[in-house]
Amino acid sequence: MTANRSVVVERLMPHPPQKIWRALTQGPLIEEWLMKTDFEPRLGHRFNFRTDPMPYWNGVLDCEVLALEPHESLSYSWNASGAEAANGLKTVVTWTLTPTEGGTLVRMEQSGFRAEEEANYQGALHGWRRNLAGLERIVAGLA
Repeated sequence: MTANRSVVVERLMPHPPQKIWRALTQGPLIEEWLMKTDFEPRLGHRFNFRTDPMPYWNGVLDCEVLALEPHESLSYSWNASGAEAANGLKTVVTWTLTPTEGGTLVRMEQSGFRAEEEANYQGALHGWRRNLAGLERIVAGLA
């Protein structure tokens, strides 16, 4: 049996964890760098990420906040919605913020990709790199 794989993307940002946390947990800010959402930073909160439907996916992710440590870590399920939803993708996204000299190391891990989900894995690898650049852009613009 093949072990599940994870996508890990890290980025050193010249901002304090509190500022980055805002962009990770405030719905209007999340929508600027990721997707439309009804996210709330509350343990057990069920929410969706929504984007335009595609031929193989309805554009909805069903999620639930699994862990929450303000300004330090955030974890939520990331499950494709609908019968045809990317082969039933069921993963977990975990954000970790580690203060460093002059900023914060932002680590995003999306875990749980099965061996047969190579296309999803590659898409996530590419997508999260782009998304973290967008996150940093939004954080840089915050007061």
